[in-house]
Amino acid sequence: MDLGIRNHRFIVCGAGSGFGLAVAKALAAEGASVLAIARNENNLKSLQSAAGSGIEILAGDITQSDTIKKLVGLAEQQELHGILVNAGGPPAKMVMETTLEDWDNAYKNLLRWKVELTQAFVPKMTKQGYGRIVFIESSSVKQPLENLVLSNSLRLAATGFVKTLSNEIARTGVTVNVLAPGSHDTGAVERLYQKKSEQTGLPVEEIRKKAIASIPVGALGDPADFATLALWLMSPASRYVTGQTVSVDGGQIKSIFG
Repeated sequence: MDLGIRNHRFIVCGAGSGFGLAVAKALAAEGASVLAIARNENNLKSLQSAAGSGIEILAGDITQSDTIKKLVGLAEQQELHGILVNAGGPPAKMVMETTLEDWDNAYKNLLRWKVELTQAFVPKMTKQGYGRIVFIESSSVKQPLENLVLSNSLRLAATGFVKTLSNEIARTGVTVNVLAPGSHDTGAVERLYQKKSEQTGLPVEEIRKKAIASIPVGALGDPADFATLALWLMSPASRYVTGQTVSVDGGQIKSIFG
């Protein structure tokens, strides 16, 4: 299927690893141009080497206003077709383990910068009459996950923000959606296994096997497969889909409308 994104220009946040890396590679393979942002410049250079000339890089922390301003400067001279809004998550903690500083940091890292980034680029997209914005959050917005109270709480706020914005700009040609991944083969899920190991005293490998066995499809997700859905949502083909939170979780969410 031709997604119609050849020569389209995208911003991909968190492109140094995990979902962001997979989406950046997939976009480049489709002939799109990608402005990739991540904190680790070496990871970005590796992406650039692997994916070719269609990748432009910006090393910086996307949760910081200075990086967002640099990004706006780099993108302002050309048409922009889509943004993947994505960054790492907060530490794995139970409610009574958290401090107020943890909550302040979670607000900054899971919500504040996303509002700032969106407000910076939505006017450009609405003026163009076209745009695709995809947020990567977590399946925890539909079914809370153990040891992730910060993510369970603040990602819900991000999802509410997306739903509200999608309705406000629905007639402009700009769509806004959320992808809610469950357990995938990334560093984030390994940190959860390590946390559970510390709590129970069981080996990490045993924790991992039990966790994978609990997934209905019987395996961790592959970020490369996840990227195929992200690309569709970032393409013209998804024009009639906006304000949605789509689970990619191997069947773990138990509700009918999971």
